[in-house]
Amino acid sequence: MKVHYINILLFALPLSILVHNQRNHKKTILRTIKTKPTKTHRTLCECELYAPSNYENDPEMKEVMENFDRQTSQRFEEYNERMKDERQKHKDQCEKDIEKIILKDKIEKELTQKFATLETKIDIIDISPGVFEKSLADKVENSCLKCGNNMGGLVPGLALIGGTAVYAAAVNAATKAGMDAAILELENIIGLITLLKEKFAQLVTTTNFKCPNALVGAVQNVKNTYCVDKAINTQPFCLFSTRSVSNPLWFAESARDAAQEGLTAYGTKFVAETSPNAFLTNPYIASSIAIMIIVAIVLTIYLILSYRRKKKMKKKLQYIKLLKE
Repeated sequence: MKVHYINILLFALPLSILVHNQRNHKKTILRTIKTKPTKTHRTLCECELYAPSNYENDPEMKEVMENFDRQTSQRFEEYNERMKDERQKHKDQCEKDIEKIILKDKIEKELTQKFATLETKIDIIDISPGVFEKSLADKVENSCLKCGNNMGGLVPGLALIGGTAVYAAAVNAATKAGMDAAILELENIIGLITLLKEKFAQLVTTTNFKCPNALVGAVQNVKNTYCVDKAINTQPFCLFSTRSVSNPLWFAESARDAAQEGLTAYGTKFVAETSPNAFLTNPYIASSIAIMIIVAIVLTIYLILSYRRKKKMKKKLQYIKLLKE
């Protein structure tokens, strides 16, 4: 048994030696870098810390220092320019403030000297009534001035509106009279009223009542539209048109007469509406004339009061001048 223990111990000793040598072998393996570095890095440990040759003779370091100096000088120049503008602004503001203070002191001094010479005891009786209330003439003058300003801009507009309204009313009345005359003359066409019935009045418009060709065309359009199917044999207008084969526009003469009557009635009514008597009796024109008369009266009053006020002020100025002398 002892022999076995000794053999075991003898075997364990070389085994432990082998394990220990294997660990040391793994730790001491050196790995070499196959690729070479593209750039060598300088560290402070490789050279002296304050050696001038490491900075002054290095082109990269010179370029960095030159860039730094240039940018620093540029920044200082910009700062000086800004400070120059700010200083000028503050200087101008200070000068203005000083002038205001000097002017204020000067005014206070002058007012103090003037108030020192005034009498401190003033009764209500010594104050003129004109201080508290305006005269009647001044009030009337101001009212007239305001009224004149308003009327000066209003009257020309009223006159223009009145003339335009009179002309428009005359045109409308003459157009209505011409249309009525044309419709009355078209009633002489055989069977036209019976054919159109309530649409007969729509045959004449504001554009064709005094135009012969337009009225002939309107009646021709009625013939082409309504004289179809059964109406050809039942309506008198269509029967007469079919029988007058040699003269298809048998109604043209009546249509031209209607246009002539419409034109005559239009001219007569327009002349009557624009005559002097009708012009003066028109409410727009009458109101415009009345307003112009009122404005003329108001302006006359204003001029009279203005002249009196100037005369009064002249006397006051002469009186004050005498008192000063």
